[in-house]
Amino acid sequence: MSEYNYNYHDDNFSLDEADSYTLLIQIDKTSFSYAITHQDKLIACADMHPLDELSNPQELLDLLSAKYKQVVVGLPANGFTLVPQHLFSQEHIASFARFLDVKANEKVSAQQLDAENTILYKTSNDIITVAEEFGLRHTVFNLKGWVAALAQNNPGNADLYLDINGSQVTFAAFNNGRLRFLNKFDFKNTDELAYFTAMVLKELHIEPADARIHLSGEVDTDDQSISRLAEFFGSVQLNQLQIVSLPREIESHKILSLAALSLCASLEVV
Repeated sequence: MSEYNYNYHDDNFSLDEADSYTLLIQIDKTSFSYAITHQDKLIACADMHPLDELSNPQELLDLLSAKYKQVVVGLPANGFTLVPQHLFSQEHIASFARFLDVKANEKVSAQQLDAENTILYKTSNDIITVAEEFGLRHTVFNLKGWVAALAQNNPGNADLYLDINGSQVTFAAFNNGRLRFLNKFDFKNTDELAYFTAMVLKELHIEPADARIHLSGEVDTDDQSISRLAEFFGSVQLNQLQIVSLPREIESHKILSLAALSLCASLEVV
């Protein structure tokens, strides 16, 4: 594909040293992004690659077939639900999965999201098949690292985090450092984005004027989404949280959820 939100390769990047690198792959419904890190430094990344490139690589054949020290693959969720860790058991996955309205072409995965929650999520079989190229033991919920990164950054009770991916936005909020809210919505325009933001804040009993909105993903400094949200909420800003060392040309908010998958590798939860 010719257009990227980001595309970078360090001058010292070499696949001959892949056994010391970590490969991060974040899959969406129709495309995927990748990042390669070495000792907490980003050395390569690109987005907007078609899914076919994972199952039948051409342009990225050498990169995807290299033997890496660690691999983490983030899977998209068509739907998800959180189950308190103390209530979850493998024997009851089928019962919990009923809340997800699982279709015949979907598979349910379950994994610990944080110290208190297990996440059950459903993913299309076609994407599961693509991910199997790297081994399902390396797969995680694709925003697991994002949630972990936010939790480690001392989130305030009035902070609301938004990660925008195309026409989908995921919200996360915390209470005294513990995950309080996680949900996603499809939106068509900035008015709908503002509406869902207001709805989430109402559910969380946070006054709009007190809310601090932090944006990551597909959003720019001069984006209409920022100016529209700023009309209604106390503070709206890009999320500058940086998980790995980045070159100047890569904006941290755009790569946050992808780079945060490195936390899943470092915590050995893949």
